[in-house]
Amino acid sequence: MSKADSAVKCFTDGFNCAQAVLSSYSEELGLETEMAYKVAGAFGSGMGQLGETCGAVTGALMLIGLKYGKYKLSDTEAKDRTYACVKQYTDMFKEKFGSIKCQDLIKFDLSKPEQLAEARKAGVFQNICPKLIAASVEMIEDIIDLET
Repeated sequence: MSKADSAVKCFTDGFNCAQAVLSSYSEELGLETEMAYKVAGAFGSGMGQLGETCGAVTGALMLIGLKYGKYKLSDTEAKDRTYACVKQYTDMFKEKFGSIKCQDLIKFDLSKPEQLAEARKAGVFQNICPKLIAASVEMIEDIIDLET
């Protein structure tokens, strides 16, 4: 099973989109799966059902941070590389899907209970979100070096 397929399964098993994407490579990047679930727990549905940045995107950005993020005060190269990867990733995602904003992608405002219910009824979480999650993991595989 590919990492993208595993991430989709994670999502369909009940974790949010950010958790699914972050956990796909968290262990390889030094973060235990349980902690990845906790860290990404507030980022699903566009950051806590706010409909803002898609959780598949925020999960990917967390992976970029795990791989390249600055953790030493003097390491400006790491910061620059991280931001360059974020730009590359978000450009790819926008090119493929038109936006990185959850509400734009799924056409429902999840911050409103009635629209959340409509999104569920319309099958958004079964039909749209898994495609975004799989594509996000595949894009990350193209951007970050997962060998080291």
